[in-house]
Amino acid sequence: MSEDSKFHNTFPEALVYEIRVRGHLSDQWHSWFDGMTIELEADGTSRLYGSLADQAALHGLLRKVRDLGLPLISVTTVE
Repeated sequence: MSEDSKFHNTFPEALVYEIRVRGHLSDQWHSWFDGMTIELEADGTSRLYGSLADQAALHGLLRKVRDLGLPLISVTTVE
């Protein structure tokens, strides 16, 4: 088994992510963010929550956050 295949097999394909951004997003952005759940927090942030197929999907979603100019606060996986 090669080193690359050992690394690839240690991570599950789909993970649940929680992404926090500064500002409140309206529900119209639900489809733009690949169906992620959007929750508005009392502290003025938005929480995007949901499952993504793989790392490429995560990077695509983060690119959308960047393209909208949203200040990224955190990205975490949820057990």
